Amino acid sequence: MSKRRTYIIVAIIFLLTFLAANFNYPNFWNQLAGLPQFPNIPFKLGLDLQGGIRLLYETDLSQIPEKEKSDSLNGLRDVIERRVNLFGVREPIVQIQGERLSVELAGIIDPAEAIRQIGQTPFLEFREQGTEEEPEFQSTQLTGKYLKKAELGFDQTTYQPLILLQFNDEGAKIFEELTSRNIGKQLAIYIDQILISAPVVQEKISGGKAQITGQFTIEGAKELARNLNAGALPVPITLVSQQSVGPTLSKISLEQSLKAGFLGFLAIIIFMILFYRLPGILASLALIIYVVLVLAVFKLIQVTLTLAGIGGFILSIGIAIDANILIFSRMREELRSGKNFMQALEEGFNRAWPAIKDGNLTTLIVAAILFGFGTSFIKGFAITLSLGILISMFSAIVITKNFLRCFVSTKLEKIKLLWR
Repeated sequence: MSKRRTYIIVAIIFLLTFLAANFNYPNFWNQLAGLPQFPNIPFKLGLDLQGGIRLLYETDLSQIPEKEKSDSLNGLRDVIERRVNLFGVREPIVQIQGERLSVELAGIIDPAEAIRQIGQTPFLEFREQGTEEEPEFQSTQLTGKYLKKAELGFDQTTYQPLILLQFNDEGAKIFEELTSRNIGKQLAIYIDQILISAPVVQEKISGGKAQITGQFTIEGAKELARNLNAGALPVPITLVSQQSVGPTLSKISLEQSLKAGFLGFLAIIIFMILFYRLPGILASLALIIYVVLVLAVFKLIQVTLTLAGIGGFILSIGIAIDANILIFSRMREELRSGKNFMQALEEGFNRAWPAIKDGNLTTLIVAAILFGFGTSFIKGFAITLSLGILISMFSAIVITKNFLRCFVSTKLEKIKLLWR
């Protein structure tokens, strides 16, 4: 590779670092008048770092067959996650605990607001007429779990607003079987245990389409359709406890984590400079660029930073410098064998690459397993670790390598003390 091309790549690296640094901390640049402004986007912090609310809900599975309880709980968790995401709540952590559901919402200090957001999600169910011994409407399999979409409609005769429902394939089959056995009988529609409509079934209905009629205003029908689309609950829930997580302890934890990360970062730089001399200085510069780029990626794609996630990031710093150590050790071996600087540089990278690739690949596999099977905090650790590893490979192979190429055919190349 020509020196001109190397210098261009290095210049692009420094330009990218400059932009990333100002994206991470735009306050200084944005104070300069007459210049384009960087967006002031805050880092996305988790519940343990910015406080929030933790809610515990009791589920009513009395009407659910034993073999379907697990699926119903998983469906409930998914529905609530969609619901709180719809309102822009950061990092909703919804976990199943036995037959209870734990909901953690970062950034919400007002419990009433959090409860209102979740409580707006309606529980939709269809009930059929009971027998003479039990005349009340009886629950059926058809609930909001099978709802595909809901939309506003109007009665063609009275022009009164109503809600049109479309069930998924499984729900359509249940609805068809339900209407076929209730011809001439009422089929009641309940929302949050309240009877909304009880039309008489005239014939078997195929296609999974139904409608909810009642004394709706247009805005009320729109809101109900919107809430149903956000996810009708497959089972009823009752709030049993609530707990606010204050920001004071979170601030202390964040400061301690950042302090630990800074001390670890400083220790790595001192070690690299003392042990590897000029390559160590270049690796330290590359590591600083690496940290700036990783933080910019975290902010750009809105990675939720928890204490565990910060731990994954700090660990990735050690992994990033490990690649440089492998490369420099190989370079030393090639230089001591009598090869010139350019040959030692290229051979050092080529021979270190298999070990770097295999080591990082195995770590990425472990991170993928942690993300797939771990809890939310473990997932945060896995995400930050994975992103850190991917960017560290770019740092070692592109940034460090081009820094070293800048010294090819220079006077510093001849000073053995700097490289061996």
